[in-house]
Amino acid sequence: MSRSTTGTGPSFDRRALLRYTGLAAVAFSPALAACGGPPSTIRVGNSADLITAVIGYGNNQSWDPLQTASAFSMAGFLHSYESLVEGDPVSREPYAGLAKALPADLRGTRLRFELRPGAKWHDGQPVLADDVVFTYARVLDPQENVLIHSFFSQWLTQVRKVDERAVEFVLKFPFSYALQRIQMCKIVPKHVFENNWGAAAAGTVVGSGPYRVSEQAPLSHTVFERFEDYNGPRPAAYRKMIWKSVVDSAPRVAAVSGARPDAQIVENIPPANADQLRAAGRTVEFADGGNNLYLMFNTAHAPFGDRRVRQALHYAIDKEKMIEIGLRGAGSPGTSFINPELPQSQPAAEDFRHDPAKAKKLLAEAGVTNLRMSLSTTNTSLVLDCVKVIKEGWDAIGVQTTLDSQDTKALFSKLDNGTDFQAVATTANAMQFGNDPDLLIRYYYDAQSLMMTEYARWTGADAQALLTLQDRAAAETDDTKRSARYRQLLDLISREAVIYPLVFTRMGTAWDPREISGVRAQGYPGINLNQAEPA
Repeated sequence: MSRSTTGTGPSFDRRALLRYTGLAAVAFSPALAACGGPPSTIRVGNSADLITAVIGYGNNQSWDPLQTASAFSMAGFLHSYESLVEGDPVSREPYAGLAKALPADLRGTRLRFELRPGAKWHDGQPVLADDVVFTYARVLDPQENVLIHSFFSQWLTQVRKVDERAVEFVLKFPFSYALQRIQMCKIVPKHVFENNWGAAAAGTVVGSGPYRVSEQAPLSHTVFERFEDYNGPRPAAYRKMIWKSVVDSAPRVAAVSGARPDAQIVENIPPANADQLRAAGRTVEFADGGNNLYLMFNTAHAPFGDRRVRQALHYAIDKEKMIEIGLRGAGSPGTSFINPELPQSQPAAEDFRHDPAKAKKLLAEAGVTNLRMSLSTTNTSLVLDCVKVIKEGWDAIGVQTTLDSQDTKALFSKLDNGTDFQAVATTANAMQFGNDPDLLIRYYYDAQSLMMTEYARWTGADAQALLTLQDRAAAETDDTKRSARYRQLLDLISREAVIYPLVFTRMGTAWDPREISGVRAQGYPGINLNQAEPA
């Protein structure tokens, strides 16, 4: 991955987005273990002004808020940086963050935001409109090509200064999800990071949020302290937070176990440990989200350019058995492209419920016999358990299947190099960035999407029809009409089945209710303690 440290030039290999979100989507990843460390040796007692949390991902990736998909960093940003618009950690329902108030009307192509009076950076300097303009100029710069660029360039032309305390967003068209999308852009201080983005990537955090980062120990822990000058809507409840990076599941579970647990809250809890922790008096919750195991076909490799073949291979898979064996019951089948447990989802034309007879019929209609499949997969425990069910289903309809398992980096390196393949099964979680239906679909299907264009190699009239319908849905301002367009889009995606989820997993969080309250599990990696309170 290449990064710009000077503020100019190409800055992000978008392939890293797929690797990071794939890695962040699983609980038992050997690849993650390689970039994490042992549990921190810090020992703390429980007190009303101190909390210890355990995060299941490494804290040694980039801390540039516009340029990272690190699960640890992104969770930290929710506490140390602010967006103009913030959102509920589960529903993403918007509320004013750095902005004084939310705009009342989203039907036009101008959105004006006044900054919250008295807002300060962690170094004591005031937050100004220049900081907002500076941040968004980088987001929208195609030469910078930062990680979140495509989530804004689709609908936003520019952000311009009105005066020292106000900015105006200029939209390409009225965009109903603008307030949800703005949540992902954390505003940064121009005087700190201008020509110095390398410092952000390396771990320097200077935000305006309720906590400031006071210590970074890569592969060990990050320390947050209350920012006393914070005057926003959700002030820090704790004087200090210690977040430990523990990528292996066993020590994570141990950290919240026992009579005197080392941590009060731990995320990325494997379903297999839930009953054990509940019996010890811990609260354990699982949340539905975008975390999924998906199947992607190489449409340039015959016969996978035929949608009937792709559909047949989906109908051959027993998703319920996959959930039972691979997910220990903590998941839901991919009966629609968006997790059917989420309010953003709608039923799809093809639900892909297990139907071997239909699978055989579709293959026959396509004129395909004696098909031999090589399925390329990542080698995490979750994936390995699930793909056994795929092979079983394909073998049962006469498709001779070989599993080609490898680590995430190796698999995506081959995809990046244009290596030929038939199908890939791996994991991703678009909800790390947002939960509006446009984002949840565009993460996979977009003119700039590597998955769609370079990996699946899906182009032509059918692909263009999907992109056109997606743009029309995004630009629709009438709620009823927009919902109908997304229903059409979900139907179309299911019929094509080029990139499609097999199962959605649930994300688990455990905490000690004797020590902490006001927290919830969320359907994407990390934790949010901005509403937490000592019990």
